[in-house]
Parts: sequence; structure tokens; C-alpha cells
Amino acid sequence: MTAAPSSGPAFSVHDIPFSTFGSWFGISPVVAEKTYAEDLHLVSHQNGMHAVLRLVPLDPATGERAGARVETTPGLLSWVCPAGRVDLAYESPDTVRLRGSGLDIGVFAGAQVLTPFSGTYFFHDPAADAHVFTSYETGRRYRVTILSGRIAHTAGAQALGGGDRGLALTGAADGGWEIAVEEIDTARPPYASSAAFGEIVAAARGAFADFVEAVAPWRSSATPAAELAAYVLWSATVRPAGLVSRPAVLMSKHWMDKVWSWDHCFNALALSRGCPELAMDQFALPFDHQDGGGALPDSVTHSEVLHNFVKPPIHGWASGRLRRRLPTPPSRAELAGTYDRLERWTHFWLTARRAPGAALPHYQHGNDSGWDNATTFDPERVVVTADLAAFLVLQLHELAALATELDMPDEASRWTRTAREIQSALLDELWTGERFVARGAATGDTWSSSSLLDLMPIVLGEHLPGEVGSALADHIKAHLTPYGLATELPTSPHYLDDGYWRGPVWAPATVLIEDGLRRAGHHRLADDISARFRALCETHGFAENFDALTGTGLRDRAYTWTAASYLLLAEAHAHRGSH
Repeated sequence: MTAAPSSGPAFSVHDIPFSTFGSWFGISPVVAEKTYAEDLHLVSHQNGMHAVLRLVPLDPATGERAGARVETTPGLLSWVCPAGRVDLAYESPDTVRLRGSGLDIGVFAGAQVLTPFSGTYFFHDPAADAHVFTSYETGRRYRVTILSGRIAHTAGAQALGGGDRGLALTGAADGGWEIAVEEIDTARPPYASSAAFGEIVAAARGAFADFVEAVAPWRSSATPAAELAAYVLWSATVRPAGLVSRPAVLMSKHWMDKVWSWDHCFNALALSRGCPELAMDQFALPFDHQDGGGALPDSVTHSEVLHNFVKPPIHGWASGRLRRRLPTPPSRAELAGTYDRLERWTHFWLTARRAPGAALPHYQHGNDSGWDNATTFDPERVVVTADLAAFLVLQLHELAALATELDMPDEASRWTRTAREIQSALLDELWTGERFVARGAATGDTWSSSSLLDLMPIVLGEHLPGEVGSALADHIKAHLTPYGLATELPTSPHYLDDGYWRGPVWAPATVLIEDGLRRAGHHRLADDISARFRALCETHGFAENFDALTGTGLRDRAYTWTAASYLLLAEAHAHRGSH
């Protein structure tokens, strides 16, 4: 007899949405960017982020909102008060079951106003004997089927214009009730299920437990945030739909509900050992939308692919690490596919992003670098930067390695030669002997900044001349706070506590710099950076970024590349400790 899966780590639904692997919706009070509602909502991420349904525990005696606290673990969300409780669990990615005793439940449209082009229409469907909400914003329907209990009242059925829409459910004679809520397209057979609520909860917990065991079998008391980090990744994964061509880990099921074309690399790496197919899907997804010139999109989500910016070419770095982490080496066909994608992506930077006669490529805006508003871009926006050249050198080395494995020695030699040329130009043109500078692509003017971005060439690791790596390491130390690497020197006049890339600690910069330092031989500093970032996540969670001086989580509080970065650093630390 096997033991029942544990309930998993408790967490605040105000920080991390309650959801399940594969679902396009979550249960959360976060209804828009930095916007928290009083009630939990069913928030869908099809066609954008939309708070479709409002879920309200009600006092059976008065019909008014009941004061209940919310408790959440990976398999179960509950509203609890002395008078009773309401429980919610995912039966499948598109269906939740709710049951209650001692408390009623109200299910209402999140939008108050219905127009010919917006809002939510509500009606009873006699064919399915269910109540249905249809949402203009998501283009989907939300069907509520009563399994036990009875309707206390409905509001706004078939109504147009403004007003409440929805239903309140109360218990039967024994005080209990149960419903199913489904996100559907147009029609499906009436809801039917033989599974008891307890079985649904056990299955959800078991699915999450299997995922944790796959991605973090090394976890221990020394890595106390590993299970919650795994939940952030697991619960933010969606099944293929719309323009998302394969299973995808969104950056969040809050408002950052996209896949950006460098964020995905960190999620792929964290998943690679335990969920290799899902990891390869994460790496490949933006390449599904690679354009004719070889450029990757800025971002991909359910109903939108943006090409107005790109992201930095860290994909060669990620590809090399990914191949080394996979439990089974990629097949020749998989290697050839990766080679083709990286070749086209590299060709874009060497042609479309090099001015005539220039050896080094340029960004057209800070957004292209991923460090949107870093102070490196204050003097000019169209800029030749050292981080870009460094990433490209690593990508060229990865192309050479792939070409060698694919028995293309001439191509391997060509890529190696180009890597040497780019690195030589990087050192000749942008290294002053003490630090790297940026250069205006049109003006030729050069400048340095107090941004950590200027120190990112440490990612070259073993490829750097020793004196350059040591100088960069010394500069990096100046960015260390008790909570990690500040993206702008705290002593800089441009430093801002919540300045996006002008101060806060970010996961990707941490992972890239830690890896580069380690490969350059600066293990003690790399260990320190890893330890501070891991402690930050263990104390303050998995926010988009963190106040470098207090550790407070900032912006979106359930960010998958932060969780993935914690898992990568924690795993490496656990393995170092075991040897």
C-alpha cells in the first residue's frame, strides 16, 4: 500500500496563483497588472489576461460575503471560517470542482457591463442543464453544473447592459453542495464524472508530487524552497492552444503571461534532467515563430506574437548546457534541427544587426538586450554593447560544436574563426584595460555606466584572458548586496529600489554571471552569489525581481524564470555538497 501524496507546501494565493499543469486559467485575486481584487477570480489567459468569474463564499443566513481566510497547497484551495468551508480542486486542466459545507458560494461574472463587443453574457443552457457564462474577452464559455445542493438565486440571466450576472448555490438538507466549472469552446456533452472530490484532490497532489520528484530529486532541508519553485513552474504550464504550438511554461499566470525569447532558456534548463521532452519544448517554442530573416520574436502568447523587439542571443549558451543536462543525448535529427535554428538566429545578428564595415553587432533598444531600461542605454539606444558580443561568441562556439557532431568540419572551422574574430573585436574596440564600454552604432561615441550589464562578458568564462576575467570579477563584487547582485551600483545616482533593471536583483543575470565566474575560475565569488540568491528566494519567494537592499519581491510575484534559476542553483549546490 502506497502512502497518500503529501499536501505539498502552503503558499499565499496573493503571491502565486492556484492552478494546475496544462490549464489556461488560475484562481487568484490578481485581476490585472498590480491590481488585487477583494474576491478570488477565475482568471483566464486565453486572448490575454481576463478575470472572468468572481468566486465568493457566502453566509447562508444572510446571503452576504462571508469572512473566510484562504488556504492553498498545490492540490487544494480552501476558503475557511468557523461556520464552514469551501474547497476547490482541479479535476482536469479545463475543469475545477468546488464543494462546500456551512458556507454557500456565489459564482458571478467579473465584468459588470455587457456591450456588443465586451463583457460576459449569462444564461441557463437547457441542453446541458447548466448555467453558462460567455466571455467576449477570452472567446470562451464557462459552464457551471450543479452536482448537489440547490440554487439560492440567480441574477442577470439573459440580461443585456449593466448589472450582476451569476448564481448563488446553497446546501441541501445536510448543508453540503458541489459544482463543476468548465472552460470550454462552444459545446461539449453535459458534464459527468464518477470521481469523488477526495479522489480529485489526491490525483492532483499525486501529479504534482511526481513532477517534484522528477525535477528536484536532490532536494533536502538545505534547499527548502525547491518544492514551491517546482509548483511555480508546474502551475504556470499550459497545454498547446492558439499560437502556442507546444506545451509551454508561461512566465507567470499573473500579468506576465507570455513566453519571452530568453526567459524560456532558464525554464528549459531547470526542467531538462527530469522532464526532458517538456524542456526541449521550452527551448524550441520561440523558434516555432522564427521569421524569414532568422530573428526570434520578442514574445509569444496565446493570441499574440510580437516582433517589434528581439531578445539577446543567449541560446547558444543555453543549448550547450541543455545538451549536457539531458538524460539521453539528442538524436542526430534533433541536433540538426537545433543547428539550423541557431544558424539562422546567428545569421540575423551578423547581417541585420551589423552596420556596414562593423565587426560587432548592435541592439536597437534596451528591450533587445532584455535589460529594458539599464543605464547602459541612457546616452543612446542603438548601441554596440559588450554583452551582445559575448553572447554571440558563445553561440558561435556552440554552432562549431554542433557542426563537429554533425560531421561538418568546414562549418565548424568557419564558426570557430568567426568566434575568434568577434572576440578579438570585442577586446580591441570595447575593452579599455579596466572595463568594457558601450558605443553608439551611429555616432561612434563611447561611454561606461554603473550597470551590471557592462560586466556581462564574464559569461565568456574560460574564453576570457585571465586579467580581463579578474577585472570583471572585481567589478562584479561591487554589485553584491546581502541579497545578491544589484543591476545598478547602489551608490549610483541612477539607482532605484524598484527601478526594473536600474537596481533590483534579477534571476537571469545571477545565473549567467555565476556560471561565467565559475568557468573563469572564480569559484568562491560564484559560490557567494549562488548562496545569496538562494537565500533570497527561500525568504522572499519567486518574484520577477527583488529590491537589492531589502530583498522585498517586486512586480509579478510568481515568475517562472526566478523559480527555475533557484532550482538550477540549488541543484548545483546540492551536487557540490555531495562530492
